[in-house]
Amino acid sequence: MTLPFHIIELLKKESGSELRLPSDCEVLSLDIEGKTGVHLGATTLKRLIGLAQDERTPHQSTLEVIARYLGFTNWEQLMNIEDKGNSDFGTNGDELRADDMSAGMQVEVTYLPDRAVTFQYLGNRHFVVISGVNSKLSAGDEVEIFNFVLHHPLLVLNVWRNGLSLGQFTAGRVSGLSSIQVLPSV
Repeated sequence: MTLPFHIIELLKKESGSELRLPSDCEVLSLDIEGKTGVHLGATTLKRLIGLAQDERTPHQSTLEVIARYLGFTNWEQLMNIEDKGNSDFGTNGDELRADDMSAGMQVEVTYLPDRAVTFQYLGNRHFVVISGVNSKLSAGDEVEIFNFVLHHPLLVLNVWRNGLSLGQFTAGRVSGLSSIQVLPSV
C-alpha cells in the first residue's frame, strides 16, 4: 500500500527531504525514531512512499507512528484531513483529484519546456496515456496518479508499459505543471 499523496507531502515537509531515493527513507527512518522513539524500517517506508512495489497493508501501529511523527494524535485524525483537501493547494481550481473524476474523463497537462500529455481516467486512480508530446510517457502507458496540481510536479506513482512496471515518474520536476485542462467528452 502506498500512502495517500497528501501524507507523502507532509512526510517530505516534516523530514526536509524530497523522498525521491531509497536512501532518503533511511534518513526518514532515523528522523522518525528520533522524534517518536519508535523504529520504522527503511524498507517499510520505501513501500509506503511508493519507492518499492508491495501491496501489503501496513500494520495499524506503523500508521499510528507516522501520524504521531506528523504531529497528529492518531492515524484517524491524520486521515480526516484528506476530506478537507490539502490547504497548501487551495480550493481555487488549481488541483484536480483522481478521486473526483469519472471513468472515461480525459485531462491534458503541459509542463516546460514544451511537453504535453493527455490521460484518460480508467478508475481507481489509474489512467492510460492517450498521447504524449516530448514526454517520456508514451501512448498506451498505464499510470497511477493521485492528483494533478498546477505549478507542482506531477508525481506518477507507477508506470506500466506493455504490462511491465517501470516504477515512479515525475513530470515537471523544476517548474511544475503549466496547465491542467479537462477535455470535453467525445
